[in-house]
Amino acid sequence: MNNKIRIVAGLGLAVLAYTVSSSANDAFLQWQQQQFNGVQAQKDEFQDYKDKRDKEFTSFLREQWKAVDLLKGNVRDEAPKPDVMPVAPPDSTEIKAPVSKPVARVVKPIIDTPVDRLEPELKPVTATGDKVVSVDFYGKRISFNYDGELKQRLSRRIDKVVISDYWSTLSRTEYEGLLQQLDAQKTHLQLNDWAYASLINKVALKLNVGRPDETVLFSWFLLAKSGYKARVAYDDLSIYLLVPSQHEMFEVSYFKFGEERYYAVAFEGGRHSLGRVYTYDGEYPDATKEFNMHVTSTVVSGNQSERRQLSFNFEGQQYDIEVVYDQGRIDFFRTYPQLALNLYFDSGVDKITATPLEKQLAEHISDMSEERAVNFLLRFVQTSLTYATDEQQFGEENYLFPEETLFYPYSDCEDRAVLFSWLAKRLLKLEVIGLDYPGHVATAVHFNGSVKGDSVTYEGKRFVVADPTYINAKAGMSMPKFKQFKAKVIAY
Repeated sequence: MNNKIRIVAGLGLAVLAYTVSSSANDAFLQWQQQQFNGVQAQKDEFQDYKDKRDKEFTSFLREQWKAVDLLKGNVRDEAPKPDVMPVAPPDSTEIKAPVSKPVARVVKPIIDTPVDRLEPELKPVTATGDKVVSVDFYGKRISFNYDGELKQRLSRRIDKVVISDYWSTLSRTEYEGLLQQLDAQKTHLQLNDWAYASLINKVALKLNVGRPDETVLFSWFLLAKSGYKARVAYDDLSIYLLVPSQHEMFEVSYFKFGEERYYAVAFEGGRHSLGRVYTYDGEYPDATKEFNMHVTSTVVSGNQSERRQLSFNFEGQQYDIEVVYDQGRIDFFRTYPQLALNLYFDSGVDKITATPLEKQLAEHISDMSEERAVNFLLRFVQTSLTYATDEQQFGEENYLFPEETLFYPYSDCEDRAVLFSWLAKRLLKLEVIGLDYPGHVATAVHFNGSVKGDSVTYEGKRFVVADPTYINAKAGMSMPKFKQFKAKVIAY
């Protein structure tokens, strides 16, 4: 009898446990379904919001266009530069060295890169889309999945209706997956705004081969969806991409809405010469970003390391310096608009160039006084590089970033000033400013000790003139032709 009671009691407890467990499981499933419904409702709400934005913007594009005259971009310093640089008179206190011509030759590429780049990990993204596009991004091969419906063709002559329809069609595709992949690459490759837009442009070019108008519209769509205040304009011939920038772009056509300039940009190194075009005054909702054109030490690296040897004499001894540069960055810089000089002075230099160059030069100046080390760096820049004006080398004014100065066969005053400034700051931790004369650019250094010679005062500090173009000149020596002028200070 007792056994029967125990069996019945056990069965009762089991039924009760099952009932409780089943009830708890049902409650969990109900909670889970509620959570799913909540998330789905949020997704649907957000999708409705996006759909509403695109419908409203599409309607806006069908109506709000007007004719504007694009203005020619400003020119920087139009004063002519000297064709030949003067040589400073010999200094009796310096050991006389035999005169030697600069050595600058390109040798075989380095196979093993001597410096490892630490890139952020590539954020995993669920690749969506039935098609794959692969682009060469300045030496890096990058592939993206995309929705085949993103390849749209303009059906007729350019007008506001055609452009509006293009936006409307792309807004109904599965473009978010491609945007997520582009954003992941932006973080992974540490791209600045110009580099990110260039990546978008390369994808657009690949998807719209031989169709420049579709390329521009595709870039415009993705930039706007990425939060940039991108616009388009058109005339009887073409469609043009317009973007605002935090920094002035020289010799790039633009138009103004209020106080804001929108530049007609080209990412392949070209330049538009425009007159009257049609555009609109308005932004895609939530598009608020302007281009920041500052160049960092990491933006764009193609792992295509090459080298060049530079030689110079200092105090009777010849020095041979091997310079390494990344061909991908050089190619990227060719596409860059011309900017104000302070951005070149403040630019970063890639580790592939910076590390070996700093190491070689540091070994030579480690036992030198501050003044002597500055003179050593001046002599390196003055005489290891061959001088030529931008007109002679490029046919137009073309400021160079430090790596470009080390790459190209010739350089002029502002290029050398930028390179010397970077070297003095990195190797000697000295404050350096730029000096802008009519038709000439030099630098000035704030020494920790007393150094004789020409100088300028800036923010209460004495900066001694250091001219990287005045051949054989030491710190404190100004080029005679420019002694009469008061230079504008280039701070950065």
